[in-house]
Amino acid sequence: MNGSAVSQFTLLGLSHSRPLQLLLFGLVLACYAASLLGNFLIVVTVRVDPRLLQSPMYFFLANLSLIDMALGSVAAPRMLGNLLSEGSTISYGGCMAQLFFLHFLGGSEMFLLTLMAYDRYVAICHPLSYTETMHRHRCLGLLATCWAGGLLHSATQLVLVVRLPFCGPSKLDNFYCDVPQVVKLACTDTYMVEMLMVSNSGLISLVCFLVLLGSYGVILVTLRGRFGDGGGGKALSTCSAHLMVVSLIFVPCIFVYLRPFSSSRMDKMASIFYTIITPVLNPIIYTLRNQEVKEAMKRLRHRFWFPCWT
Repeated sequence: MNGSAVSQFTLLGLSHSRPLQLLLFGLVLACYAASLLGNFLIVVTVRVDPRLLQSPMYFFLANLSLIDMALGSVAAPRMLGNLLSEGSTISYGGCMAQLFFLHFLGGSEMFLLTLMAYDRYVAICHPLSYTETMHRHRCLGLLATCWAGGLLHSATQLVLVVRLPFCGPSKLDNFYCDVPQVVKLACTDTYMVEMLMVSNSGLISLVCFLVLLGSYGVILVTLRGRFGDGGGGKALSTCSAHLMVVSLIFVPCIFVYLRPFSSSRMDKMASIFYTIITPVLNPIIYTLRNQEVKEAMKRLRHRFWFPCWT
């Protein structure tokens, strides 16, 4: 524990206007509920459908939905409580816990998206060896590596933050605790800490994003030769959905973390995007652009709905 004199932080939030706070409460509540429902539906669909469960792509997709449900729950419930009650404080311990789980889940999601890109690369560019390469035990091992990578990333961030002294002020210019805003409140020179954190969060985001773009670039080149005989349409639709999700997650993270920490309204907008908006969009993108998921959901509906009427 650090020698901090600060026992709690004040979250400045997004607005001090009461009507706007109530409007934001309704919007955030709708997004959070849609995120939980949509991602839970994907998890259940993959879990009960044997054809999807046996596919590495959908196995990874179900885990992505689990992460999205958890990631949305890191910031949204407290944000809803603060908007409704006009309270905006969080304890030092609660702040550190929020910071830890945000980066643990966010880092795991980035590594998982990179793994999903590798899965598509093997499936499309090396289809004959796909089954042998992406067997269930290897998928479980690769998934565990993603979670371990997220844990290591988050633990590094947390160790750097808890060593900082905080002696006031204690106002965080955001609606939840994150590294850039917390580090700015430390009553010591934080330049080296900022550089270490930029190299951690920022470079991880950038490197994963570039690897993903490279993977999908190779995939698109491979698919280009299949468009003439109609062989690449389904794969292209799947990869375009993945690429949309990747861009929605990585671009805001790169904007926030790949530079020395500062405070701006754009940082708040980026934070809203990857903590509140993206977990809602992921299931929408994957279900609207994936015929197999839509058909599996129809089978799920027939399985659990129509027996009630027989």
